[in-house]
Amino acid sequence: MKLTESQIQDLYAFTRQHFVEHYDLQTELVDHLANDIEEQWQNQPKLSFEDAKNKAFKKFGIFGFMDAIEQKAKAMNKRYMRYMWTELKKWFELPQIISTIALFLLFYLAFSSEFVAIASVVLYVLIVSWVMYKTIQLNRQFRRRKEISNKKWMLEEMIYKQAGATSLIFLSQIYNMFIISDEFLTNIYAVLGLSLAFTALVLINYISFELIPNKAEKLLNETYPEFSL
Repeated sequence: MKLTESQIQDLYAFTRQHFVEHYDLQTELVDHLANDIEEQWQNQPKLSFEDAKNKAFKKFGIFGFMDAIEQKAKAMNKRYMRYMWTELKKWFELPQIISTIALFLLFYLAFSSEFVAIASVVLYVLIVSWVMYKTIQLNRQFRRRKEISNKKWMLEEMIYKQAGATSLIFLSQIYNMFIISDEFLTNIYAVLGLSLAFTALVLINYISFELIPNKAEKLLNETYPEFSL
């Protein structure tokens, strides 16, 4: 005995009622529930759909779908970080490594000059301004995509909203930009460290806000065969 289309749609609604927002996880859970219900019907053909559904749901434990949501989030976060790492490695290969070295030298010259305090603030403000602009832009794109498809995909949300988390690294360090002392100029390791930190953060933000979102369609289609349907 197989579930009808209306019963499958009921399972989708059931997952949404239990705080499963993302369509990809909804689909996995619906498939799991449907298989469980059909197995129950093999042993108890007269069991009602509602009773079978509730029995299947109880097997998830007292926290319901929460564990499944957490596991899915971890899996998608690992996938996102693999994309990030893949793109970051390219900046240490030819020809991108030339740009990476040039960026590092720019920061090194700025932070080793007598105008280090001013340079650090100016560079910081420029980077943060760009980050804030891209955060707003990506959030708008995400809302438009959601309105068109009327579905939320976990990886898609990470691609368009995870980037904002990287900007917190900059924002959390804003105080430090105003307390650089004269001793900083004579400490070569401090200059190198700050230059490396700024270079890494610029690359990470550029990848998060520009490169990965530009590849969103490709990455989502690779992850979800049904995404373009």
